[in-house]
Amino acid sequence: MNFLAITAIYKFEMQRFFRTLLQSFVSPVISTSLYFVVFGAAIGSRIDQVEGVSYGAFIVPGLIMLSVITQAISNASFGIYFPKFIGTIYELLSAPVNFLEIVIGYVGAAATKALFIGVVILATSALFVDVEIQHPGAMVAFLLLTCISFALFGFIIGIWAQNFEQLQLVPLLIVTPLVFLGGSFYSISMLPPFWQTVTLFNPVVYLISGFRWAFFGQADVSIGLSLLAIAGFTALCLFLIWRIFKTGYRIKS
Repeated sequence: MNFLAITAIYKFEMQRFFRTLLQSFVSPVISTSLYFVVFGAAIGSRIDQVEGVSYGAFIVPGLIMLSVITQAISNASFGIYFPKFIGTIYELLSAPVNFLEIVIGYVGAAATKALFIGVVILATSALFVDVEIQHPGAMVAFLLLTCISFALFGFIIGIWAQNFEQLQLVPLLIVTPLVFLGGSFYSISMLPPFWQTVTLFNPVVYLISGFRWAFFGQADVSIGLSLLAIAGFTALCLFLIWRIFKTGYRIKS
């Protein structure tokens, strides 16, 4: 394992993140504050509790997941797409670095940035509501798995994209709606029976449900099923990345 190469890629990506720290740090804090003003105060004042939890506290896991998923995808996709755009990807591919080391460097940096944003959102939430975490170990595990799995997914999008429009296409048209409809701001038990069944086909439901269980000890679907879903998604992303480097799909043409 070429740890020097992994460290070099990781540091390069993290330096890009810290160069825009104000945007990276202030933007999610402002967005989270607005969510609490709109959903926590305006709507939350009309909703007493959800499953025994105040509405303001109930939406905290969903807000964290929303930010972590979007940040992991955007950072990983841009991280690998930019070398393709300027042509330096060929220098990377010709260097004595295998595909696993490349993936660890880029995905590790993207997952670290998403994790940082998740912690920032959690700290910001604590300014508005009392946040209690019943299973901190499970919370950290779900957070790490989500950061890594969606950074892998973002890496695939970055390889697939052929222009900046395509780079934004999947996150905007598919991922963000799935996160919003995945129970970020409500429990799926509040939906009519038909829509509850439809929602179970949304994979993000299992992530948010498991993550919410770590906070409140309550979940819309079983924890085992949530862990199985995220493990399966991670395995699928790893397999696709392996196939991409094996076939050279959109990186050697």
